[in-house]
Amino acid sequence: MNKKLLWLVFALTTATQAALSSPVTSSPLELKPVVQQAQAARLSAGILSRYDYRALPLDDALSEKIFDSYLKILDSEKIFFVQSDIDQWASFRTRLDDAILNENLNIPFAMFNRYAQRATDRFAYARSLLKDGFDFQKKESYQYSREKETWPKSEADARELWRKRVKNDWLRLKLAGKDDKSIADTLDKRYEHSQKRITQLKNEDAFQVFMNAYTMAIEPHTNYMGLRAAEDFDISMRLSLFGIGAVLSEKNEYTTIRELVPGGPAALSGQLNVGDRILGVAQGEKGELIDVQGLRLDDTVALIRGAADSVVVLDVLPAEANPDGKHLKVPLIRKKISLEEQSAKKSIIPVSDGNVTRRIGVITLPSFYEDFEARQKSDPSYKSATRDVARLLNELKKENVDSVLIDLRNNGGGSLTEAVALTGLFIDKGPVVQQRTAQGKISVESDTKAGVAWDGPLGVLINRGSASASEIFAAAIQDYGRGLIIGEKSFGKGTVQTMLDLDQIAKNDKPKYGELKMTIAQFFRINGGTTQLRGVTPDIPFPSIHDDEEFGESSYDNALPWVQIKALDYSPVGDLSTLRPKLLSRLEARVKNNKDYQYLQEDVAEFDRLRKKNQISLNETERRKEREAQEARLKARKVGKDDTPEDPMTNRDDGLQADERNLTKDLAAEKARKSAKDVLLDEAAHVLSDQVDLLDSSTKLTNGMPRTTKPVALSTPE
Repeated sequence: MNKKLLWLVFALTTATQAALSSPVTSSPLELKPVVQQAQAARLSAGILSRYDYRALPLDDALSEKIFDSYLKILDSEKIFFVQSDIDQWASFRTRLDDAILNENLNIPFAMFNRYAQRATDRFAYARSLLKDGFDFQKKESYQYSREKETWPKSEADARELWRKRVKNDWLRLKLAGKDDKSIADTLDKRYEHSQKRITQLKNEDAFQVFMNAYTMAIEPHTNYMGLRAAEDFDISMRLSLFGIGAVLSEKNEYTTIRELVPGGPAALSGQLNVGDRILGVAQGEKGELIDVQGLRLDDTVALIRGAADSVVVLDVLPAEANPDGKHLKVPLIRKKISLEEQSAKKSIIPVSDGNVTRRIGVITLPSFYEDFEARQKSDPSYKSATRDVARLLNELKKENVDSVLIDLRNNGGGSLTEAVALTGLFIDKGPVVQQRTAQGKISVESDTKAGVAWDGPLGVLINRGSASASEIFAAAIQDYGRGLIIGEKSFGKGTVQTMLDLDQIAKNDKPKYGELKMTIAQFFRINGGTTQLRGVTPDIPFPSIHDDEEFGESSYDNALPWVQIKALDYSPVGDLSTLRPKLLSRLEARVKNNKDYQYLQEDVAEFDRLRKKNQISLNETERRKEREAQEARLKARKVGKDDTPEDPMTNRDDGLQADERNLTKDLAAEKARKSAKDVLLDEAAHVLSDQVDLLDSSTKLTNGMPRTTKPVALSTPE
């Protein structure tokens, strides 16, 4: 599912982790479609049925797929609806196409409203269970994943599912050492908050969910974006926005400052601190304060963002103040905020091998970002992943690294232009990727700039979360024999999307329709294969915690198939195939003595076992035994230079959700996670050190991977 699929699915997911239903105690506001939404749906249908890569007519057959897709988004775990809901909607299966074409969205909105009512009822039931507590001596279990199950046959069956969910929530807190009163209070607030989220849903939420059910029924990566979602996508690509420079989160009904961006207006004001709560927002120093306590986080954020150099005033309750404490009025001038945390970063890992220590330069790239608008305006400082990586490579060369590792783990892609340009930093001209349109027209994207930014040993670290542009880059590096691909098999997204502004197409004076992210082509490797469905297979594989049926392109029922076209005429710069057996042999020998790697393998095996089991005991004695066994296993591990035991409390389940934890402790835990030893990154560095060792020190690398015979000037993409 698309990460930007909206606030509702975020609310739904949070709700799913809690508990649900029972007698109706309140009804959420009935949502109704507006004319512009029906018009946007009809316009989208006209475009998608003609121009999408998998252009499907909007007919009864597609309507059935939309119906199933819609239910999956609303109730993937089958815990809200009951079978009678599905039976009642039997005639809707072939009427959703008519709803779009006739500009009458009453049916999909009726389904959404039923979801909201069911969810409200479920949470009411969850709260009603808290007054009596639970019998934890009883032998019963809880199934924590129900995606492949059927809907409950009756309300009684639904309540039984929720009883077990609530019981599991209670038991988690009990095992974490909480007493019954604090457990009941915590869960009641949790479920009440989830109920409130349902009441805050808007017709824009319902429309976006339905439209994504439509678009994703065609192809998994075709999406609809409302105005706010489109803005967020824009920000993620250019890595900048106009605002105050604060990361906000929701805690106990308050919009809370989680982080201050260095150099931003909030940090420079000297008046704001982490933990401060924002109670109101005004536009301009004389503007009226709008109360934001209890408001949806995205609505509060929208009020705080604004035009460059405009003034926003915050009504702030300091972190240390009581709820009735003194407020501060803090005026701030909005400025351009660069999201540097999401930019490319470098580090150096020293690897000792006998008496030799090699320096492996690591560049971590979270996405293939590019500020399209700034580039079109010829802004000399426009933000670009390739420009940043080129600069970092120059710095690493000055620091005399022996090899470079590009870390693309969990890099979901981004700009195709950036993927091609980034490849050009490591190859001296040549094709990078092929694109084929639905009409069969094939085009080639090539690196046309002479010279490279780095001509030494290279590795690319990927995992199942590496997708799209990451796969284009990794595949090109592999096909050219330019570097080693290390890690897990990648996601398998081999399609190309483009953004279409529906308001521009409709020639609207003001934005009201949103945008389409539409699949327009499929990309192919220069060797003729595609990464679609199969992904990029690493040369040096690492343990994987992912199940291909649950995550990755192969988890989609309607993913495009793997196909092959004619290979391009290209000249590999190396052949690392003869090195591979030696590197694998060294890896196998080394990890036998690497406790951290062995622990990781154990954890992967345990995670896989639990995933397949899909059941957890609700008997307290059994759960305590399971926890004690797990903690004993962790305690037996020796970590650190002094071989001290691992602290099992570090990973102990506290039973809390993110917004329920103490902010200071939560930030400390987050910092600890970020600074924890990265076993796979460390092992990838050792693999590259082995590669350097196996290559000769002459002007040409062994196995045909040449170094340049003279220095090449570093050129950044225009």
